[in-house]
Amino acid sequence: MQLCRQTLSRVQDTVLLPEFDPAQLRPGIVHLGCGNFHRAHQVAATQAAIGAMGREGLGWGIVSATMRKPDLAQALGQQDNLYALLTRGPRKTAATVMASITDTVFARAKDAALAERIADPQTRIVTLTVTASGYYLTAQGRLDARAEAIRADLTAPRPRTALGILARGLALVRKRGGVPPVILCCDNLSENGQTLRQAVMDFASLRGNDALAEWIGVHVQFPDSMVDRIVPTPNATDRDDARRLLGGLSDVAPVSAEPWFQWVIGRFEGDRPRWEAHSGTRFVPDVGVFERAKLQMLNGTHMLLAYAGALAGLDTVAAAASDSAVGALAARFMRLEQVADVALDEAELDEYAVELMRRFRNPSIAHKVERVGRNGSAKLVARVLRPMRANLEAGAEVAGAHLLVACWIRWFILHERGALRFAPADPRSETLVRLCATWRGDHQGLVGAILAREDMAGPALPAHETQVAAIAALLDRFENMPAPAVLAELARQS
Repeated sequence: MQLCRQTLSRVQDTVLLPEFDPAQLRPGIVHLGCGNFHRAHQVAATQAAIGAMGREGLGWGIVSATMRKPDLAQALGQQDNLYALLTRGPRKTAATVMASITDTVFARAKDAALAERIADPQTRIVTLTVTASGYYLTAQGRLDARAEAIRADLTAPRPRTALGILARGLALVRKRGGVPPVILCCDNLSENGQTLRQAVMDFASLRGNDALAEWIGVHVQFPDSMVDRIVPTPNATDRDDARRLLGGLSDVAPVSAEPWFQWVIGRFEGDRPRWEAHSGTRFVPDVGVFERAKLQMLNGTHMLLAYAGALAGLDTVAAAASDSAVGALAARFMRLEQVADVALDEAELDEYAVELMRRFRNPSIAHKVERVGRNGSAKLVARVLRPMRANLEAGAEVAGAHLLVACWIRWFILHERGALRFAPADPRSETLVRLCATWRGDHQGLVGAILAREDMAGPALPAHETQVAAIAALLDRFENMPAPAVLAELARQS
């Protein structure tokens, strides 16, 4: 028997159920990017909001769109869009049935009609989790007009990218004289609201509609936001645990998450769900300090754990963070380097760093290193090279940044040789593999060629050749010694 509205009454009483009738929900939010993170984060906060608002909250259901594949939309549709959220603490797992999604669609399906849904007067908010690479930005944070998907969307009768869908939907709102929805980016981009606004305006201008671009800039709100929750890829254990906790009901789309939850949202005008009913959600006048702390201290350190952990033969972030060498290097990198320009006092930084390492070591969260390390070329500037630049300008330490970049490049060196146990996912993977082949045996030349590319590394770093030499020296060590030995030696020296 499968989880759905008709079987909700069969769920055992140890599971938290929605405080409303899912059949009475009406859509008020359109979400682009119905993935695991969205289902463990925005959906959870919206469910708490609806429950706290009573009948007034029933107009805040979510139409959630998968962007690349129809599988999840089809699976959720079979279950009336219900699924189990498994909150995994170090010693206990709790289950909650999520029910705030009213409809799931595949963005590329003919009947998805996402632009029309965005233009519907009942849609007051559009949220997005399409990953950093889904915005097709340059290292400078502007729309990459040369990206193949963007070029295709400029002339396509039905857009496929999030930017194309947003531009089409907002064009309909403007044409009909309606009130535009608030557009809320929930991806790990620097100044994500402002960045998304500019990207949508750029897209509209590329389509020859400067008037629409100007209207978007004046009339559409794009508040910044910062999201934080570790959500690993679902696996067979999740399905087994969901069945057990649900009392025998099968769930083909459960999702796991750590207990930690944070959502910091820039204040905006207009109706919205009472998201702050979910602990960890807050509205603030300036998201910047929270965003920078999270991007650098959490996401940047996550990257080091992924790249170094994989080289050390460790499969998960928890294993990497618990490793004596990798964990020590990551903790030092986070606290000494990744705090650059983070406007928190020393006590707050200490507390946050300790809490992050504790979260990383949670053995119940099996966050695969190859997944955390994906799309590194799209993340490197904001999460690593920006604080590295600040540290160089201040004469502070950058050894951890050197190591992170070296480990990232080492992935592609091994991949080019067929010696990495997985294929790293990256929008510039072909370019990186080609550079590794061209500069095989010459690490100085390889690092120089990669860091010279502004689309991946941004402008040249201070004392640029010194940084190239330091990273190349680390690659020489990885070439001549087993990775665990190199990392252990570096940990002893730090």
